[in-house]
Amino acid sequence: MNPIERALAILLLLTGGQRSASELAGRFGVSVRTVYRDVERLNALGIPVEAERGADGGYRLARDFLQPPVALTRRETASLLVALALVRGLKATPLLEDLDSAQAKLLASLPAMARELFAQGERIVAIERPPADIFHLEPETTGPGDMQAAVDAFMTGLLASRRVRLSHENPYRGRIVDYDLEPYGILFDRDRWYLFGFEVDLAAPRFLRADRVHAIEVSGLQFRPRPGMSVQSQIGRQWLSRAMRRWEGEGAVSEIRVTGAQAALLARDWYYRHAAVTMDTDETGRCPVPGAAIVRVPNTDPTVILPLVRWLGPGADLLAPPALRDRHRREIAEMARHLTRDGNDGSTDQPTK
Repeated sequence: MNPIERALAILLLLTGGQRSASELAGRFGVSVRTVYRDVERLNALGIPVEAERGADGGYRLARDFLQPPVALTRRETASLLVALALVRGLKATPLLEDLDSAQAKLLASLPAMARELFAQGERIVAIERPPADIFHLEPETTGPGDMQAAVDAFMTGLLASRRVRLSHENPYRGRIVDYDLEPYGILFDRDRWYLFGFEVDLAAPRFLRADRVHAIEVSGLQFRPRPGMSVQSQIGRQWLSRAMRRWEGEGAVSEIRVTGAQAALLARDWYYRHAAVTMDTDETGRCPVPGAAIVRVPNTDPTVILPLVRWLGPGADLLAPPALRDRHRREIAEMARHLTRDGNDGSTDQPTK
């Protein structure tokens, strides 16, 4: 009997109750030390074998380990299939290896009908990832981060209540910063994972993109979870609103006068809806243009701001910064010349005879 067969045989014996190491050794004709190794092998496979010390001690399976068969309907099975397909369709799946082993255990407990349905997963369920968002350009990092490794390590620390140390790159500031965090949760948004934790050195919450993590490790320092710390506080992109207010104070800002309809259009965008918007008033507090508003965007990159103003169309007026306003005026004039050169004003009307 090979070690795998013997370990499975020990498992079957333990389902009937507690057995001593010497009893198991005599049953299979091996040493007690060999039984120890077999039990360690079972624990490594995720089977909780407990050791009871004393004269009446021995090995036994953890209470509630053996559960009755899972009885799922065909629709319940299909719903789990969709959920698994959705999770596996993400750019990075947290604890993917553990998900694989959990699925294998679940399949082993399901009736044949349910297992057959799971086998058809790739044929009946597909997940399309979000397309690239070319309207909200973001700077590239100096090196590719490993989102899968970052999320797995962060979750490992979270489940064990242990701190994580990581190096995170901020491409906007062009630097890599080391953090010592208490992990509290992860959030998935627009095909990316974000890590939410409490920064120990600055004693403040921190929200970081996992794909910008260059290195991460789980430390040996345990922590006691802080009351009220929850990743739910980041839902609704509250982190983006706070970040925009911070960016406004740290760098240059573009100001755009927009109509009420254009302001409502921007309020539907996942990014610009968090920009600061105020009514356009003069020194007397009156609105020269009824319904007009001023949108402040903490960005002066021409490749970002000028396409935004052109997309908004007539009624949108780039007020600041002055250099960007001048460039916008020159580009609009050049576009007008292009449309009217050779007498072509862009009209598609045919000449009358």
